[in-house]
Amino acid sequence: MSEEKSLNFIEEIVEEDLRTGKHGGRVLTRFPPEPNGYLHIGHAKSICLNFGLAQQYNGKTNLRFDDTNPVTEDTEYVESIKKDIQWLGFQWAEELYTSDYFETLYSYAVELIKKGLAYVDDSTAEEIAAAKGTPTEPGIPTGYRDRSIEENLALFADMRAGKYKDGEKVLRAKIDLASPNMHMRDPLLYRIKHAHHHRTGNQWCIYPMYDFAHGQSDSIEKITHSICTLEFIPHRPLYDWCIEKLEIFPSRQYEFARLNMTYTVMSKRKLLQLVNDKFVENWDDPRMPTISGLRRRGYTPASIRNFCDKIGVQKRENMIDVSLLEFCIREDLNKTAWRRMAVLDPIKLVITNYPDGQVEDLVGENNPEVEGGEGHRIIPFSKELWIEREDFMEDAPKKFFRLGPGLSVRLKHAYIVTCNDFVKDENGRVIEVHCTYIPNSKSGEDTSGLKVKGTIHWISVPHAKEAEVRLYDRLFNDENPAAAENFKDSINPESLHVIERAYIEPDLATATPGKGYQFIRLGYFTLDTHSTPEHLVFNRTVTLKDSWGKEVKKMDK
Repeated sequence: MSEEKSLNFIEEIVEEDLRTGKHGGRVLTRFPPEPNGYLHIGHAKSICLNFGLAQQYNGKTNLRFDDTNPVTEDTEYVESIKKDIQWLGFQWAEELYTSDYFETLYSYAVELIKKGLAYVDDSTAEEIAAAKGTPTEPGIPTGYRDRSIEENLALFADMRAGKYKDGEKVLRAKIDLASPNMHMRDPLLYRIKHAHHHRTGNQWCIYPMYDFAHGQSDSIEKITHSICTLEFIPHRPLYDWCIEKLEIFPSRQYEFARLNMTYTVMSKRKLLQLVNDKFVENWDDPRMPTISGLRRRGYTPASIRNFCDKIGVQKRENMIDVSLLEFCIREDLNKTAWRRMAVLDPIKLVITNYPDGQVEDLVGENNPEVEGGEGHRIIPFSKELWIEREDFMEDAPKKFFRLGPGLSVRLKHAYIVTCNDFVKDENGRVIEVHCTYIPNSKSGEDTSGLKVKGTIHWISVPHAKEAEVRLYDRLFNDENPAAAENFKDSINPESLHVIERAYIEPDLATATPGKGYQFIRLGYFTLDTHSTPEHLVFNRTVTLKDSWGKEVKKMDK
């Protein structure tokens, strides 16, 4: 019997809250992305945690767009985020926006002013930063901290009315300039931004800061467990202070370690640089750690959910090896991907004793890992075949179990052939291999009694379809590019190798994006979303080699 999986610390908190009847036995989480970029694998961890927790305890999850910065936000990002969440297999209870609460948040700010807990400051950003002091020295008040409640109410109303320019005034909380937590030294609550908002248009020219909008939005929605990453620990006292002073529903913030992964950057700002500087095609480039990039590359929702489950929920930052993610997609595709043959570096093989013009329809299972094989497909076989160049050697070493003069191999799903001769071009390059086949050695019907150690794949020349094949590798050579002085200096120049003309089974002409295929002996591939019937393009999801399996098995024990 396998041991019961232990609870993570957030699950322990939820179970204790349910046991004591806190929040009336409700579990309501939220996923609150800012729509200023595409989601990445780090967001997938948060999605799986928030939605998974709600599912586990019969609760619900709201999708709330934190749209408080009109300069960087766009409806394109909103739509991509919704698509990614649903693709991962989750559905939100309500689709909400912080902008839905702008009027309520404004009224909350007015209430703080009336309580003498907020004031309008005319200082510049530089002056405010200088007056905040240092971690070892207290801050000093600016000349605006002791404004009267009446004056602050009038100035804040004028800010809303658009009477001031960007940066001319801000609204600050009045807390403690000597607090050891720098976030509590009269933090900004509102700033002026004359910018078009993707939902409210030009209705507002003042916008709440994240630290003010976050907790109050949670409270408005009556979120029971507000789950954030560790960098928000210093922000929690302000989260609690606002809720306490406003006397509103006491949502509670909990923090877990964000995902850090080798050979990857997770900053949306840095990912945007990669897009803008043309290091990648777009946000959905298959080398990007974005969910849309992983989807286009051929990753499956199940593999990403499994990855997030394996890395777990921790209270301490750590670095996850990207090999674990690659292990998870191999594990999933091994069970789900249909097997097909493709030749990426072709050389022609001619079976000299095979009848001219004859074509046989051979049969191959779609997936031998599954009982019943998930059906079969027909593979045409003829006198002339394409094979991989590396499967032939003119001077083969002793342990080369493929083709060379006098050597025999089995053609996958077909016959045993023996190499008798080969042809070179004027540059001395082998362009054609001549073989004879053993008629009674057909796979599944072999009565030849012959044993060979090698099996190679092939494509019938007259039936082959052409395709472009893109071989993707890691985007960075540095294990931790985010720590470099300039992360772009460690970009891997070999992260993409394009094969303009490969040959594939005719059956692959009807492939669809998102369906995984194992190109036998070569790796896992999927049809690119930008592929057309006239120009087929396949992306390599991951290689076949699994160098991490043993380590993962150790983790699972």
